[in-house]
Amino acid sequence: MPLFHDRALEEHHILITGASGGIGAETAKVAIQTGSKVTITGRNEEKLQELTDSLKGKGSINYVAGDLIDQEDRERIVEKASELHGPITGLVNSAGIAFGATLEELQEDDIRKVMELNYTATVLFTQLVYRQMLQQEKGAIVNVSSLSGLRGTHGNIAYSASKFAVIGFTQSLAIEAIEHNIRVNAVCPGFVDTEMAQNILKKKAEKQGRSFEEQMEWAKGTIPSGRLTSPEEVANSIIYLLTDAAENIVGESMKISGGNVMR
Repeated sequence: MPLFHDRALEEHHILITGASGGIGAETAKVAIQTGSKVTITGRNEEKLQELTDSLKGKGSINYVAGDLIDQEDRERIVEKASELHGPITGLVNSAGIAFGATLEELQEDDIRKVMELNYTATVLFTQLVYRQMLQQEKGAIVNVSSLSGLRGTHGNIAYSASKFAVIGFTQSLAIEAIEHNIRVNAVCPGFVDTEMAQNILKKKAEKQGRSFEEQMEWAKGTIPSGRLTSPEEVANSIIYLLTDAAENIVGESMKISGGNVMR
């Protein structure tokens, strides 16, 4: 059942990164139900095309494939998105990679890769979109951080550090942006039932000599609600933060973890 009015984001243009799958793809599905124009981006053009085709009959959606690490791609994505649907009024920074390693296992290149996409590229891409929002004196930005951006966990140094950085970026930009009627917030999901999370569980299962099914049951057992969060639940939270219903929510980090934040 749709949670939002079909005109909740009418006359808005939402740009979603990391939309090749997982949270980004689900956010596009929810966004299109609100009447907004949607542009999705990611590195996997085939998946972007599939998602766009599946939503074409439900609203106005297009994709622009590209790599956020590349400056020319970042500029091209924003330029093309604006040509397709006009000025961007909402940005969802969902692109990111996961990487698990203890300090002893960590390599310099690992740190660079994780920080470059999860933090640096996010900041630089936001900068381009933010300039448009400043001209309009309105907008909303939602950064997808993580529960790992609020607390450290074993074997998660590079990823956790990158997501802590996203929280710092969110809060600092929120203070600057609200002066121009632009709201900036973050969502901090715990374990979400995505391909990325499943790959993490598979690697942990291998390290600990368990089957994937056993590792999944173990993961569920660590969450008070007894289950993983669905991508749609995260997407609903993101879209809420983009709507006028959240007009006085500024610089917040919304936790979506089934209670896992308390453990």
